[in-house]
Amino acid sequence: MKDVTQLDPVALRTLAAAVRLGTFEASARELHVTPSAVSQRIKALETRLGRVLLHRVKPLEPTEAGLVLVRLATQGEILEREALAELVEEDDEDGTAYTSLPIAVNADALYGWFVDALADVQSRHRVVFEVVREDHTRTAERLRRGEVVAAITGEPKPVPGCRVVRLGRLRYAAVATAGFHEAHLGDGVGSASLAEAPIVAFDRNDSLQHDFIRRVTRRHLAPPVTYVPSVREFDRAIRVGMGWGLLPEADVAEDLRRGTLVELVPGRRPEVALFWQHWRLGSTLVDELTHAVVDAARRWMAST
Repeated sequence: MKDVTQLDPVALRTLAAAVRLGTFEASARELHVTPSAVSQRIKALETRLGRVLLHRVKPLEPTEAGLVLVRLATQGEILEREALAELVEEDDEDGTAYTSLPIAVNADALYGWFVDALADVQSRHRVVFEVVREDHTRTAERLRRGEVVAAITGEPKPVPGCRVVRLGRLRYAAVATAGFHEAHLGDGVGSASLAEAPIVAFDRNDSLQHDFIRRVTRRHLAPPVTYVPSVREFDRAIRVGMGWGLLPEADVAEDLRRGTLVELVPGRRPEVALFWQHWRLGSTLVDELTHAVVDAARRWMAST
């Protein structure tokens, strides 16, 4: 590799913008330059490094070397903005002094407790957040690509350059309305009935229901699926009998006691281990956010 000392910070940020936005045109609009200038900056960076950094497809795809530099650019910008925020007077209204932290979070955590942790940190610092909702099985990939600085994930193994903290386990119950259960599962919960009974899933990345089926039947089945990508409406779809699905145990305890919901396999309650992973930045904000997330998660899980 050629000499990589004193990399051009403008070129690094241009590369990061191009990867984040997917095209030279979109990144040019954000950076207030021409698409040609964006292309030239990235080409100059590639020439200096002797590495291809982008696959010129739509959307633009970073190479492995490109991902390394995207992470570097994002980390540098966060630390720079954090330093500037500390230097700004308390009564300064200039929003540019705020640090922005991109974070990937699964839907149940976002709906249940995660915003409390964000609010705690924001009450003490000039910081805003870009929260990316993603399934817990896919958030770690956002970290690997340099798209976020932290994520709630199901992966216990740290992403390279990251620190991992265990948050706890979230337990689910597979439930349906009494009417749905009688109509579709009244003759027993087995391979035949589960292959035909409609399920409700959050989106196509939500594998909880299919994982449950495999645990119960030891088979890969393909029942009809309704996708409802909203926690509130997902819950509602199950409660109005559109299908069966897995809901957090604490959310259905009273319904199971009253009989308004029925558990498909009583006592068979899968658990999902959750972890918080974040870049090793040396950032006060990221450290404080980590403490707030861990505290909020453990309080919430202890109460469920």
